[in-house]
Amino acid sequence: MRMDLRQLEYFVAVAEEANFTRAAERVHISQSGVSAQVRQLERELGAALLDRTGRRATLTAAGRAALEHARAALAAAEAVRQSVDDVNGLVRGRLEVGMVVGCTIAPLFDALAAFHRSHPGVDLSLIEDNSDRLLDRVRAGATDLALVGVSGAVPAGLESSTIISEGLVALVARGHPLAGRKRATLAQVTEHPVVCLPPGTGIRTSFDRACAARGLTADLALEASAPDAVADLAARGFGAAILSASMTAGNDHLRPIAISDADVPTLLAFAWRASHNPALRALLDHAHQAFAAPA
Repeated sequence: MRMDLRQLEYFVAVAEEANFTRAAERVHISQSGVSAQVRQLERELGAALLDRTGRRATLTAAGRAALEHARAALAAAEAVRQSVDDVNGLVRGRLEVGMVVGCTIAPLFDALAAFHRSHPGVDLSLIEDNSDRLLDRVRAGATDLALVGVSGAVPAGLESSTIISEGLVALVARGHPLAGRKRATLAQVTEHPVVCLPPGTGIRTSFDRACAARGLTADLALEASAPDAVADLAARGFGAAILSASMTAGNDHLRPIAISDADVPTLLAFAWRASHNPALRALLDHAHQAFAAPA
């Protein structure tokens, strides 16, 4: 007996479509080709699998008995193919990882290092850009995985995993008029000049949206692309630095003031397209482990 996977595939297609023409369209060969292969399978099995006398192709008793096993054989063959693809993808794949400009989050680098040790055959490249452009690259398939800052939620159409969700903070120098406060409203903060990250970053988007929702216009003194630079400019008296709560660490010379009514959270999140890429899945596993590890 020499039945092959194509014969089983065509038989399953006819059984599920109950029609040779539709089955042929589904498997992308001619109707006569499907019919010939199914007849060959029936000869090899020594039994008719399909009743062709009516307008619909219906299963015979033998066909009903064979159908479940044919599906199982095709599923097993696909599993073999997928397992080999997974091995190949982890041996000689390539991944481009993006991170938001100014990101110095050690767990990301820990994840990249652990992945590289486990899968040295996968070429890794790392790029920096603002979050909007990184998300565009992920959508286009140019970047496989990006660590981005976004406002409220990762845009629809992408897979994501949130690392941090937090509110906005104003960091001010000790001599600033708001330095004695622990909390302030957005209106109170925008009475004074501010220093902020550029458009296209999650923090800037959250700040701009919060101002717009309250009819406020900020006096933007300066922009800088890295959080440390924004904080340094605030320390030099240019204005209140608008950052997220986690970015206040190490800025002992500045006073953090929670902005009480900036209620759209800023997220730091991984974003990627839905994919069966085994290298991407492995990198995501390393990333989740790194960010879950105790500091």
